[in-house]
Amino acid sequence: MGNSQEPQDFNTSVMPSSLTPAHVAKAADGLNLYDTASHQVSHFVPLKPGEVGIYVCGATVQSSPHIGHIRAAVAFDIVRRWFLKLGYKVTFVRNVTDIDDKILDKAAAAGQRWWARAYYYEREFTEAYNTLGVLTPTVEPRATGHMSDMIDLIQRILDNGHGYVVTDADGKPTGNVYFDVASWPHYGELTHQKQTAEVDEAAAVADRMGPSVDATGDDKYNPVDPADASPDKHDPRDFALWKAPKDTDPEDARWSTPFGVGRPGWHIECSAMSHRYLGDGFDIHGGGLDLRFPHHENEMAQTRAAGYPSAAHWMHSAWVTAKGEKMSKSLGTGLSVPSVLAENSAWVVRYALGSVQYRSMLEWSDQALVEAQAAYDRVSNFIERAGVALGGQPSREEVTGISADDLPTDFVAAMNDDVNVSGATAAIFTTIRSGNTLLSQLADRADSEAVQAEVRETLLAVRAMLDTLGLDPLAEPWVSAGAAGGASDGTTETPEHAALEALITEQLNARAEARKARDFAKADQIRDTLAEAGITIEDGLQGSTWSLK
Repeated sequence: MGNSQEPQDFNTSVMPSSLTPAHVAKAADGLNLYDTASHQVSHFVPLKPGEVGIYVCGATVQSSPHIGHIRAAVAFDIVRRWFLKLGYKVTFVRNVTDIDDKILDKAAAAGQRWWARAYYYEREFTEAYNTLGVLTPTVEPRATGHMSDMIDLIQRILDNGHGYVVTDADGKPTGNVYFDVASWPHYGELTHQKQTAEVDEAAAVADRMGPSVDATGDDKYNPVDPADASPDKHDPRDFALWKAPKDTDPEDARWSTPFGVGRPGWHIECSAMSHRYLGDGFDIHGGGLDLRFPHHENEMAQTRAAGYPSAAHWMHSAWVTAKGEKMSKSLGTGLSVPSVLAENSAWVVRYALGSVQYRSMLEWSDQALVEAQAAYDRVSNFIERAGVALGGQPSREEVTGISADDLPTDFVAAMNDDVNVSGATAAIFTTIRSGNTLLSQLADRADSEAVQAEVRETLLAVRAMLDTLGLDPLAEPWVSAGAAGGASDGTTETPEHAALEALITEQLNARAEARKARDFAKADQIRDTLAEAGITIEDGLQGSTWSLK
């Protein structure tokens, strides 16, 4: 019932880019990352030169995504983009948990097939990722597609003496299999539970708030898995590798194994899928801070107990808070992604979600969105003005072709400092200020060609830095969405509005021609005339738009 072959390197086996040698930038020598296991920021060295393997715990697709879920996706998308900008070949795996108690219970309550519910919400998550510019994973495996991998892994753990099968009165396996924590002396190394030393601030916050604010039940060691409250456990710390089905579980949510009919525990799926696609040991395991314990502690233990190396680095993104509390459905503070996008452009939402370093708590508020909108206005104003002055924009190929070695040093230093996005953003706006100063000098400088060259260099740097954060307004998905993914009010255009649109568009076209000819007096006159008629003009990267005052 097992797999017939060992996992292969995913890049080598299926990715055409694996045939292309990596060209790692010199800037990569300065990359330092925080490791949850060591509680230290240290120099990053990949396990394989020129390559980085990353596994990030994805969604349990039980219901719609909220901002708290997507923050982690955006945070690790930025981490991935920085590795790519440094020239590494990146294999990025993000799983989908499409079978668990919450999915089964909610599907039953709604009269749905559990797999249909899971697939429906998986698509919602995918749409949210795409809308917010999160790069598609190299591979996105579902738990239900890897049962044989999990069964093989559990068997290895049993064979190595680190798990036990629960049997009934007749000695037959019940389907419940537990990891024997007492047999594994390294348990607790990720979260430093055995140590009395001071932990860092982020870890201390997580400890004070408990394993997870979304916890259900009283079992500290696995708050979302009822199987771990079983009296059959030898030790309270033991956790389910496999579990017998509940009476209410549908027949198609059960799998036959040598240790009985059942389904996987919460943790085993990630160990199995990370090993399947990244092999024996990989560079980074990521996820939200609330997964640090028990999920990742248990995952590390069972992977190593099976005889495989664990991730070399563990990275955890802090959660989104609302008035100081973790955003979660159980607290009633969940903001669904569709509802937020209905009132804000996707670019603005992504900027707000990625505005601080991944390890910092992110307070979600109207003010955060206001600041993100102001950032977009500053960014788009400079890019649009610079494009007009140069008679066009650099191509996307030029933007993406900029190496990390050619980016401003303060931006590189910030990103190399454990992906300090706040510092990187400050570097972007410093460069924009310099660019605006150059633009103001164009009309007054005799060496305008030299200044134009400086403007172009600055524009290219700004867009390349923004692109590294997934925020170049002239890249996808922002271009296709229009105005950086602007929200629509959903109103239907009336004949009167269509007529007004045609008349104003004619004036906007004339204004655009005047600006192109550098006849700014005429352009301003057209704008002022429209303003007197009660029409506000907004200049953006895709052109000018209008609205009634």
